[in-house]
Amino acid sequence: MNPVAGQPGSRIPIQRADFGRVSVLFGEKSGKYPDGNQVLIRGSDTRASFDTPVVSNHIGPEFDDTELVVMGHIHEDHMAGLHRVPHASVYVHEGDLPAARSWDGMSAAYGGAQSGSAKMLAKLQREFFYAPRPDALGYVDGATWDLGDTRIRAFHMPGHTAGHCVLVVEPEGLAFIGDIDLTGFGPYYGDASSNLHDFRRSLARLPDIPAKVWVTSHHRGIYTDRAHFLRDLAAYTAKLDEREQRLLGWLAESPKTLGQLVERRLLYPPGYEALWVVDAETRTISQHLAELVADGRVQVDEQGVYRLG
Repeated sequence: MNPVAGQPGSRIPIQRADFGRVSVLFGEKSGKYPDGNQVLIRGSDTRASFDTPVVSNHIGPEFDDTELVVMGHIHEDHMAGLHRVPHASVYVHEGDLPAARSWDGMSAAYGGAQSGSAKMLAKLQREFFYAPRPDALGYVDGATWDLGDTRIRAFHMPGHTAGHCVLVVEPEGLAFIGDIDLTGFGPYYGDASSNLHDFRRSLARLPDIPAKVWVTSHHRGIYTDRAHFLRDLAAYTAKLDEREQRLLGWLAESPKTLGQLVERRLLYPPGYEALWVVDAETRTISQHLAELVADGRVQVDEQGVYRLG
């Protein structure tokens, strides 16, 4: 990786790695949230980018000259640089398209009273330069974009959001796997548009994506060793079963309502508070409970009390 100077006001030199016509420019702490890692593609006909994290505001002309933005999915931290490229064509998987086009669509995708509130909107405008893109265009699984001597191909990998996709640059074989980010936090599926079952399927399919380099939106950064990538993917996937076992352990102590389980915090530390936390915990725990009830390992009574089956 080589450091490059950021724009005036950038906090640290921006680190980068180059793979042929593809460059990865790292956000702070390898793109740890609230930042992210920026992928830029220099096609012979078109300059393109994947998502627009906070770091894109500090890159300068190399990002600002982007003509095509392909969004891997829609969340506030991935839209933070869209305001810098008002004339670029923006493509979003149809599952996330309403969230890209308006705050009403974004709010509905988040779900919950707090994560879709006016306070949340103000936070996103203040911290992520949030601005909807009503001009965004939709794409579907298998969509391709020809940039001249380079091509982008989309693989629909839902779960994190309804439209989450892995974007592969050909012929470089670089896969931008987005928020299948392989962090120690584990998979996030706490929005109204998230789906635990779909996430499980996407994680199982990910090793079959034709790639030799894997780039995450956050924190892990770049993998060039397949064995290392697969080990971290297995550890990341195991978080799902770990969470399930924690829920079963809590119910083994005593029967509990959904609200009582949310207070224990499955994703975040006990007592952790933020605008979206209760909504995210509620959605996450509800999905695990639905699976456990369907499997007969947990029962729920008419009062909404859950106990071991």
